[in-house]
Amino acid sequence: MEKFLKQLPQLAKDKYNENKKYLAKLKKKPPKDLDYRMRELHEEEFAETDCLQCANCCKTTGPLFTNADIERISRHFKLKPQQFINQYLKLDEDSDHVLQELPCVFLGYDNYCSIYEVRPKACREYPHTDRKKFYQINKLTLKNTAICPAAYNIVEKMKSNIKL
Repeated sequence: MEKFLKQLPQLAKDKYNENKKYLAKLKKKPPKDLDYRMRELHEEEFAETDCLQCANCCKTTGPLFTNADIERISRHFKLKPQQFINQYLKLDEDSDHVLQELPCVFLGYDNYCSIYEVRPKACREYPHTDRKKFYQINKLTLKNTAICPAAYNIVEKMKSNIKL
């Protein structure tokens, strides 16, 4: 996994234009069964991929924290939402709440998440490859192929399994 993670940014960069064109075509004319087929590809990939061997998403990017996430996690820590925000979050350029620093402060040395049961929605859904109307998140998908080995593999499998 470590070797693949080191190669991943370059692999994604090399495939960027090809993937961008493919995803643009997908957006223009998504197959009727796309959600079903994406769920299948996602489930197949994650039957083989162990996120605990990687955790690159937690090490290199941070999720957006919704108000519901902030409420839920602050309750978990027995903090007021503003205390949680002050201690762990900052506002980004889009005025979204994000982590103050990376890697994620909740990521353990063993790649386990200390707030897994109450983690942000963005973390629960990452890498968003089984999301409904997948064709709507092209930019995010392209970004994720450089971070998440599973996302990269899923896009590669898409290109051979879902002909446009």
